[in-house]
Amino acid sequence: MAQLNPNFISHIEKELPTHLSMDEFIAICDIPLRKSIRVNTLKITPPTFVEIMTQAGWQLQSIPWCAEGFWIDGKDDVQLGNTIEHIQGLFYIQEASSMLPPTALFADQTPPELVLDVASAPGSKTTQIAALMKNNGLLVANEYSASRVKVLHANVLRMGASHTALTHFDGRVFGEYLYESFDAILLDAPCGGEGTVRKDPLALKHWNIEDVTAIGETQKDLIESAFLALKPGGTLVYSTCTLSQLENQHICQHLQQTYPNAVEFVSLKNLFDGASKACTEEGFLHVWPQIFDSEGFFVAKIRKTASVERIKKQPKLQKNFPFTPAGEKQQAELRQYFSDSFAIALPEDDIIMFRDDEYWLFPAMFMPFIGKMRFQRIGLKLADAMKKGYKAKHEAIIALSTSAPLGPRSVTLSATQAQDFLMGRDIATDSFTGTLHQQLANTAHGEMLVSYHDVVLGVVKHLGHRLKNNLPRELVRDKVNLSL
Repeated sequence: MAQLNPNFISHIEKELPTHLSMDEFIAICDIPLRKSIRVNTLKITPPTFVEIMTQAGWQLQSIPWCAEGFWIDGKDDVQLGNTIEHIQGLFYIQEASSMLPPTALFADQTPPELVLDVASAPGSKTTQIAALMKNNGLLVANEYSASRVKVLHANVLRMGASHTALTHFDGRVFGEYLYESFDAILLDAPCGGEGTVRKDPLALKHWNIEDVTAIGETQKDLIESAFLALKPGGTLVYSTCTLSQLENQHICQHLQQTYPNAVEFVSLKNLFDGASKACTEEGFLHVWPQIFDSEGFFVAKIRKTASVERIKKQPKLQKNFPFTPAGEKQQAELRQYFSDSFAIALPEDDIIMFRDDEYWLFPAMFMPFIGKMRFQRIGLKLADAMKKGYKAKHEAIIALSTSAPLGPRSVTLSATQAQDFLMGRDIATDSFTGTLHQQLANTAHGEMLVSYHDVVLGVVKHLGHRLKNNLPRELVRDKVNLSL
């Protein structure tokens, strides 16, 4: 049962819209959240995913504000994070309300090409943005916590997001270092988490107004910095998973008061059918949990109508960038290697870079950012240089194999074979039957791809009697569940 601090009840009762009931709010706080997922369109289409999982017994109900989002019924006994489909990045376990901010960010007719996600981990909204960008342009994903950067990076790779650059800074630096650089920015701000009580019954046990006020000051700094990093004409989405106006409407109004001639609130009342039920006078979405049977959430969309004066001068460019462009010969060899070995065509517009016998694939739009600040990870690690030739990296195979049909050096695995592969086991070639067994018999030995649901799982080395597992050790799972 949710433990609602009396001080919180007293405070929030004054802010609850007149058409909503406090009794309903208190009651729904004790009802567990519905399970929800988002299909990863970088790897599979929602109709295909629904067809596959419906056959496995999943009951999926569309989420109104996200075409890729679904509530799941009838699968309470399934650990979603251990299913093959989750491990291979076909879906992300994401609360329905948290799908709203990226949807709002991409509601304009022209998709943004340069996007900043100020507070990214664990990566639900980051990977949703990457999918909406269709792995084009550049997405800079920042996370302040060092340990959470690792989780963010793992999710970015699992979902096959290739056009990202990860940073590890306090979000208040972006206005200074990357002044007016982005077409769109998401600031899903750190907050008091009042809307998460259905997931965490203790979230409001120790609530006090002083903590809310303190967090609000940080949020003001973050939104100012994000606004400075936004190009004129660009849009900023500010969101939280909390309910108090002190962390929501007041923060947006603070920004408008700070830059009265450059801030325009964009109404979200028509973002989806039913959005008006949660829309405020300003056009913000203030999602109380009883409105859509979800977490509590707040989403505001802000357009920058004019340039604003920067607070600090442009910092000096950083030296000693460790990457250099690969030579023409190496580029040609790498493209040929990926084409011959895996039927993967490396994107022509991306930049192949070199560092310490490693080859990387950078998004072309990243190049103007070199030297402006330090980046933790950029693009994809493509391959290692070997004494003879190259060795492809798992993350590149996963991300780049989604852009074209599977080639002749690929074999489809059964559910149990896919389970074995993800648990680090080799696969005996005599476990294949019929045409697949014949295909392997006629395929030259060496590297090849294995797939499940027509989506690549990784690389194996065909040795004749078995397919040697090349899954990176850190990705090997102790437990993998079948969805059927």
